[in-house]
Amino acid sequence: MLKTLAAQVKEYKTASILTPVCMIFEVIFETLIPFLLQSLVDDGVNEGDMEHIVLMGGFMVLLAAGGLTTGILGGVFGSKASTGFAKNLRSAMYNNIQTFSFSNIDKFSTAGLVTRLTTDVNNLQMAYQMLLRMCMRAPASMIFAMVMAFVISPRLASIYLVAVLVLGIILMVIIKFAMKYFTQVFKKYDDLNASVQENVSAIRVVKAFVREDFEKKKFTNAGDMVYSMFLKAEKVLSFNSPLMMFTVYTCIIGISWIGAHMIVVDTLTTGQLMSLLTYCMNILMSLMMLSMVFVMMSMSVASARRIAEVIEEKADIVNPKNALTVIADGSVDFCHVYFKYAKGESTDEDSYVLADIDLHIKAGETIGIIGGTGSSKSSLVNLISRLYDVTKGRLLVGGVDVKQYDMELLRNEVSVVLQKNVLFSGTIYENLRWGDKNATDEECVRACRLACADEFISAFPEGYNTRIEQGGTNVSGGQRQRLCIARALLKKPKILILDDSTSAVDTATDAKIRKAFAEEIPDTTKIIIAQRINSVSHADRIVVMDDGRINGIGTHEELLASNEIYRDVYESQTGGSGDFDEGGDE
Repeated sequence: MLKTLAAQVKEYKTASILTPVCMIFEVIFETLIPFLLQSLVDDGVNEGDMEHIVLMGGFMVLLAAGGLTTGILGGVFGSKASTGFAKNLRSAMYNNIQTFSFSNIDKFSTAGLVTRLTTDVNNLQMAYQMLLRMCMRAPASMIFAMVMAFVISPRLASIYLVAVLVLGIILMVIIKFAMKYFTQVFKKYDDLNASVQENVSAIRVVKAFVREDFEKKKFTNAGDMVYSMFLKAEKVLSFNSPLMMFTVYTCIIGISWIGAHMIVVDTLTTGQLMSLLTYCMNILMSLMMLSMVFVMMSMSVASARRIAEVIEEKADIVNPKNALTVIADGSVDFCHVYFKYAKGESTDEDSYVLADIDLHIKAGETIGIIGGTGSSKSSLVNLISRLYDVTKGRLLVGGVDVKQYDMELLRNEVSVVLQKNVLFSGTIYENLRWGDKNATDEECVRACRLACADEFISAFPEGYNTRIEQGGTNVSGGQRQRLCIARALLKKPKILILDDSTSAVDTATDAKIRKAFAEEIPDTTKIIIAQRINSVSHADRIVVMDDGRINGIGTHEELLASNEIYRDVYESQTGGSGDFDEGGDE
């Protein structure tokens, strides 16, 4: 973990080195000032030597200026190093997330990743700055002050040593208990972020079902859990400051009492006592700073582990060596394919989401896939573009195993319109060019005509320059689906997969889209997943899925005659139900 995080310091190594160097010099300057104060009092004030007072005072001013300068430089370098470190952590996580396959993404919740990129990184940023500044300054200040104290009076300095040992033990006990709660609290942050994200993204549904009170209660519960965890941790930490202050004042009283007796018997001077009291404060304040560092570190350890998890996560699907960069055609062959999401040793067929899929699709063929909810239709097509990898068997595209292709090439040639249509903030042109960043305006318009989107786009006052809000919330579900289909067409793929992508489109528009596909992209292999029979009835062949297996393959007429599931669905839909999962007469 430490190696992973340290690698993100990168170009900020110089600032990270200069920060503790400046802190040490600041400590040296501050430590010498009480030593000069002793000479100023004993040899200047007590002896009435004005020249010595001026000389010592001048040196003290110079030391104070040096301490101020190095302190400022330490703050500047520390801020640069910590903010740069945080920037690199975010970039490392974000860039690694972009390499994840769907199976990697499944390991982390969206809210959890957001928390790691924000709250956890902020914690680590503060901890790193404290590590460079306080964690160097406090021990150095304590050691230098202790050495100077022993030089002046070993007897009185021993009081500091006992205090430091006692406080050190107490501090370790406090941190041990507090750390347990800090480890738990960031998991609760994930729940809090999940509540916010879910509510904001689905605010229209919340309002439509008048669920504001329920959502507020859910958020309050998540917030209360974070509050409860932090409260428990802070209760433990609350012992820190009183114990520190008690020790500080006990030491001051002890040194003053014993020191006064030593002055009376001429074994200690007034200046030495003043220096010892100053060093006392330096030592104990350094210990307080160290306690703050330990508290921050205990909070950041949990964050550090969570960040390292994301950075160290290796993509399950990577480019092969000597990857092929040309796909011959759009043929697809499933050769006894098995697939399951969870990796493990179990070979029980019940553990597979897809089992013994043997399906061969010719280039340019139109294939319909139909099946009930949970029949693994989406899982089947996700394998073609290697969003997931097959568990057993082989999957060929263009006659070659998909694992031999360059992934960018494969995903450009296999264009997928996913079940959940997503648009991004920007103009319609900008969204369309996700399919081809170099597409001309004419190519964008042509793709939209094929997807039957040009008509509604032209009705907008700003046409193709109309701005789409994040998630496409300012267009209807059917419009959003057609824009996503147009975006996929701009890739000019050899294989086009529509994963229930016309469910929000009326049947007349659906028919126009199918007709345009047949006339304009006849050489593209088209795989259409649908719930409606009429969306796939025109296909060259239709695959009926049931519980992760192929139940039947054939044309619309052949399946009506031979496949009971297909016939039941057809009868239920033509009978008026329209629900795939509802039996015709039940």
